[in-house]
Amino acid sequence: MLWKYRGVRIRPRMRNNVIMTGTIIFVPVFLLSMFFFWADHLFHLDVMKTVKHFEWNIPLLIKSVLCSILAGVAVVTLAYFLFNGAYKKLYHRQKIARMIFSNKFYEKESIQVKKLFSNETAAKEKITYFPRMYYQVKDNHIYIRIAMDMSRFQNRFLDLGKDLENGLFCDLVDKEMEEGFVCFKLLYDVKKNRISIDDAVAKDGVLPLMKHVSWEFDKLPHMLISGGTGGGKTYFMLTVIKASVDLGADVKILDPKNADLADLEEILPKRVYSKKSGILMCLRKSVDGMMERMDEMKKMPNYKTGVNYAYLGLKPVFIFFDEYVAFMDLLDMKERNEALSYMKQLVMMGRQAGYFLVLGAQRPDAKYLADGIRDQFNFRVALGKMSDTGYGMMFGDVDKTFMVKDVKGRGYAYVGTGSILEFYSPIVPKGYDFMSSIKESLVGVEGAQATAVASGSVSDQTASGERRSEASE
Repeated sequence: MLWKYRGVRIRPRMRNNVIMTGTIIFVPVFLLSMFFFWADHLFHLDVMKTVKHFEWNIPLLIKSVLCSILAGVAVVTLAYFLFNGAYKKLYHRQKIARMIFSNKFYEKESIQVKKLFSNETAAKEKITYFPRMYYQVKDNHIYIRIAMDMSRFQNRFLDLGKDLENGLFCDLVDKEMEEGFVCFKLLYDVKKNRISIDDAVAKDGVLPLMKHVSWEFDKLPHMLISGGTGGGKTYFMLTVIKASVDLGADVKILDPKNADLADLEEILPKRVYSKKSGILMCLRKSVDGMMERMDEMKKMPNYKTGVNYAYLGLKPVFIFFDEYVAFMDLLDMKERNEALSYMKQLVMMGRQAGYFLVLGAQRPDAKYLADGIRDQFNFRVALGKMSDTGYGMMFGDVDKTFMVKDVKGRGYAYVGTGSILEFYSPIVPKGYDFMSSIKESLVGVEGAQATAVASGSVSDQTASGERRSEASE
């Protein structure tokens, strides 16, 4: 391809983009308004008389100037709201241009120019090199392309990803080399990708949580959720529980604080545990059930090496463990080692058998997620305000600047791509009744399963499992 559109090129003049654009809008409105006030005077103007007997109409002058300024400001403000998307693009290009100047990513030289109306000369600086940098917005992403032109700034250009991410308040999702350019791909206006809880419906091993973020639990098993009080952690866990019930999965809930999740015992009898002995028993039985399932899978006629539970038409098992760290602190050494042993087996071997852990904790203490356990949680979400230490426990040592916004359900997520993304949990409407919703889902699933058994559609489930297994491979 001889030519490819790369976006709008960043020019030196763009460092004053906002002021220039505002002035272009303001000045014509100001002049038009002034003309409106002084039109009568101009149309009946007697130049000779005015020169001899000139008098200022002070009240009209003050009134016209003030009203014209207000009119200009009003139109600029209106334009800002009506064309906010265009304004943001102007502002982004201004930021990038100013970044180039502040980092001195350009070269200049002094030249002599002749003064106006004089034979004298004066020194003037002229830019001799300005990087070829392009800005493009496409499909809710910002693309920044910088030419690799062998200049002395080339190595510094390659490391601009974090500066662009923080300066434009976007998430860097990709960096790739194009022919002669390095391209930084940033996710733009993340909040617009938020979805409703009604859209968080799991299918074929994938649970959508934002328009661009899904938990592919068949590929990336186990989820770790952290967040302090008021961060939205409980609502998010309830959202995933509802989606799991909708899917027809076997759901088990462990809530050592006997709080919000424990209330689900009313509609999920014998699947909710809040006492220490019951939680340990559930973990032990889950490990035993996982081992038995793996043995049974190998005996199935359509089993072959490398296939998972979905290929064989088995339903997934989700174990929701809230306040995991708080529970571990309550155990003595023997019980703690026992619980850690169960956890390790579930996270290491659960993917193929279809056993998935969803852990919730206010603070993901590293001592209970050691020995590689944390790394097995391929989907991690930190909601609400957390300390730098907390983010380190969740995501490890990453080159990411974490910012706090006062939005419930907002935080950061690691989705297995290598990048930490800004995240917004599915919107839960005010007054939403999780109990009734999950109960309705449970009744619907049980009815559908009964119908499926009666009509002999188990083979369809196996076929669906084959598709999911092939996709995960």
